[in-house]
Amino acid sequence: MISKQMKQNIENSSAIRAMFLEGKAMAAEVGAENVYDFSLGNPMTPVPEAYNKAIIEAVQTESSLELHGYMDNAGYPETRQAVAEDLNQRFGTAFEGRHIVMTVGAAGALNVVFKTILDPGDEVLALAPYFGEYRGYVANHQGVLVEVAPDMATFQPDLADFRAKINEKTKAVILNNPVNPTGVTYSEGTIQKMAAVLEEKQKEYGKEIYLVSDEPYRELVYDGNETPFLTKYYDNTFVTYSFSKSLSIPGERIGYIAVCPQMEGCDLALGGLSVANRMLGFVNAPSLMQKALVKSLGAKTDVAYYDRNRKLLYDSLSGLGFTCTKPQGAFYLFVKSPDPDEKRFVETAKKYHILLVGGTTFSCPGYVRIAYCVSHEVIERSLPAFRKLAQEYQLGEQA
Repeated sequence: MISKQMKQNIENSSAIRAMFLEGKAMAAEVGAENVYDFSLGNPMTPVPEAYNKAIIEAVQTESSLELHGYMDNAGYPETRQAVAEDLNQRFGTAFEGRHIVMTVGAAGALNVVFKTILDPGDEVLALAPYFGEYRGYVANHQGVLVEVAPDMATFQPDLADFRAKINEKTKAVILNNPVNPTGVTYSEGTIQKMAAVLEEKQKEYGKEIYLVSDEPYRELVYDGNETPFLTKYYDNTFVTYSFSKSLSIPGERIGYIAVCPQMEGCDLALGGLSVANRMLGFVNAPSLMQKALVKSLGAKTDVAYYDRNRKLLYDSLSGLGFTCTKPQGAFYLFVKSPDPDEKRFVETAKKYHILLVGGTTFSCPGYVRIAYCVSHEVIERSLPAFRKLAQEYQLGEQA
C-alpha cells in the first residue's frame, strides 16, 4: 500500500492537470475545435530559431561523451558563466559563474532551495494568490506554508499582513513576479518595502530570512512594465528561473538558481544547493539543454503574441460584464466569479465547453483563472460561448 501522505496528495492532486485531461476527453467527444481549454499554462509561441539551431550545432560539434555525460551537479561551467554574464548585462548585477546552479526547471530549483534551507517546522510565507504547487514543494522538505493575504482590490500584497505573519519560525518568503494566477506585477516600490520589513525582522530575530524569487514569467510583461531583479534589493535572495516560458520549452525542464553574491554564508549555500541537486535525484540539469543555452541566451519568445491575446480577452470579457483584473505580465487573466460558488461557475462554463481553473487552487476562492497562452483563433471562437455564459448569469453587455 502506498503511503498515507501520498494517498492524500492524490486526493488533492492538481486541479489544473485534471482540467487539462478533462479537456482532452471533451475534445474527443465534441471535436477539438469546439472546446475552449484555458486551463494549462502551456506556452503557445514557437521555440526561437536560435535555440533550435544551438541544439543542432551542439549535437553536430560536441563529443557525444561530453554532450550526454555527467558534469558537476551545479552544471557546465560555461553555461553557468554565460547565465551570469547575461544577468549582469541586463540587470547590472555582479554574478560570477559559481553563483549559478543549473536545475531541472523552476520546480526543480525551488525544491533544491527548500531542501537546502528548511529544517522541519520552518515556515515559508507565500503571497496569495499563488501557484498551488508551492504547498507541495514546501511540504516535501517538512516546511510549513503560511499565506499572506492580498489587497483584494489590486492583488498587491497586504504589507501589514506580511509584517504580521513573520515570526521566529519564518525561514523564507516565496515571491512570484509576474504573478501566476493574477498577471499582476510587483513594482520596485513594493519590493523595496518588503525588503525593508525583512531586514528589520532579520535583526529582530537574529537570523537569516531568505527571499525566494520565482521568476518563470520575468520576460512576459506588457505596457512598459518591468520586473525588478530582487538581488539588487535584498542580499539573502535566491532567484529561481525557468526557460519554459521565455523559450517555449516547458518539456525540456531547464532552469537555474542565482544566489546573491552578498548573501550571508553564500559559499555554504552554494555547496548546499549542489548537494541537494544530487540528493533529490535530479543529479544535474539536462546536458543538451545546457549546451544550447550558451549560444542562445539572447533569444526570446514573441511577447506581442501573448499581448494580442491579452487585449482581446480582457476587452471582450470586460465588455460582456465580467469583472477582470487587467494583466500586467505572464499569460493569465483572473476573473471574479459571478456565482458565489466559484466551483459551480467552473462547472457551468463546461456546458459551453469552456475550461477554467477555480481560484481555490490558488488560495483565492471566488475567482477563476484563464490561461490565454492559446491560439488567437481559439479566443475568437470562444467569445460566443463566453457571451452565452454571461447571459446565463445575466451580466449584460456594457454600453
